[in-house]
Amino acid sequence: MNISGIATAASNLAQYKTATDVQLTVFKKAVDISAQNSLQLIEAATQSLPNNPPNLGNSIDTFA
Repeated sequence: MNISGIATAASNLAQYKTATDVQLTVFKKAVDISAQNSLQLIEAATQSLPNNPPNLGNSIDTFA
């Protein structure tokens, strides 16, 4: 049995796990940032509703 092969495999597995953990952490951070940006856009859209006078938008001009 080749001991150095086992050690190499264990080292490669540890590096793969570390890389996967880092990628997952970066992905989660990106999702969190995207969610925050989405909430900010939704809040901005709801705050920018026009304040028209009450008489506007109550009838349709069909003779135009």
